[in-house]
Amino acid sequence: MSNETPAVTSKAPQTAALEHERLTSLIGSMADGVIAVDDHIKIVLYNGAALNILDVNSSMKGRSLGSILKPFDKNGQPVDITDMVRATDIPSSSRDLLLHYPDGSEINLYLSIAPVHLGYGEKGDRGYVLLLRDITREKSLEEERDEFISVVSHELRTPIAITEGNISNAQFIAEKSGDINQIRQALKQAHEQTLFLAGLVNDLSTLSRAERGALQVDIAAINPHALVDGLAKSYADEAAAKGLEIKTELSPQLEALQSSELYVREILQNFVTNSIKYTESGSVTIGAKPAPKGVEFTVHDTGIGISKSDQEKIFDKFFRSEDYRTRANSGTGLGLYVTMKLARLVHADISVTSELDKGSTFTVFIPNLQKPA
Repeated sequence: MSNETPAVTSKAPQTAALEHERLTSLIGSMADGVIAVDDHIKIVLYNGAALNILDVNSSMKGRSLGSILKPFDKNGQPVDITDMVRATDIPSSSRDLLLHYPDGSEINLYLSIAPVHLGYGEKGDRGYVLLLRDITREKSLEEERDEFISVVSHELRTPIAITEGNISNAQFIAEKSGDINQIRQALKQAHEQTLFLAGLVNDLSTLSRAERGALQVDIAAINPHALVDGLAKSYADEAAAKGLEIKTELSPQLEALQSSELYVREILQNFVTNSIKYTESGSVTIGAKPAPKGVEFTVHDTGIGISKSDQEKIFDKFFRSEDYRTRANSGTGLGLYVTMKLARLVHADISVTSELDKGSTFTVFIPNLQKPA
């Protein structure tokens, strides 16, 4: 029996070492950062993902957690991670922490803390395991979603209320006086708000499909002359209602363009409707001329113009200028964002030049595209 005993007992440390190696390998393969600390909040184990999140390139073993992990709360106030860990009696997590880096950047940090036994069995030393994850993109999407819901619900509320009010008013007039002119005016205003709602729904639908990558580009031959002339005729009445003139400037050297007529027309339509909306007097001119490997379209107006600071933001989602003249017109700030999405689908380049009170010019280069084989 004396010969067998050492052979049996020698397996225990080998098994423990193997299990420890497996555990270390498992933690090292995790995409989330993992840090294990002892009861003194000293680091005893960590993985490569934790090093990346904390932006540390040296060993953390044996160092105090507080010297490595220095989070901030959502109000920008420092959080004492040692106190936070010691106060954890049951597994808990937070999505409201920030982590600052030396270069001035920051991330949103998900942090989970769980008290554990660090040894084998119930008699092992107590400690804590922390799980860290960079959720900056998730938080950004959450904030964008919340902003989206807030903006859209606000933009829907006003036209719906105006439409309902005008239709109710028309019904009341019809029952009481039957004044056809007042009824016509009420229905006209209701119709205008319904058109605004239809445009909003169309923008939202196009945006949704664009961001899901569900829009397809059907390439066909486009006649730039016919396209520009058609746009000018389509918006002539709308421009005339504001006392504006729609002009065209077409180069005689224009040739057929290979692209998506649907998207090219929608891009130009968005520029034209914007120009009409923000021009009180003068004209809107739609132009086209040949360019290397494509066609350059322009939409020029004599409107209120765009400040230099706003020119950098006009294609951002939900952006609306603080200029009181812009705020006087209804809009969601989605039109030009959708336009840029469509432009990318047809590999177009967009630029804008503008000066306050002197008008704006939107230029879009549409390249010839090859039909898929």
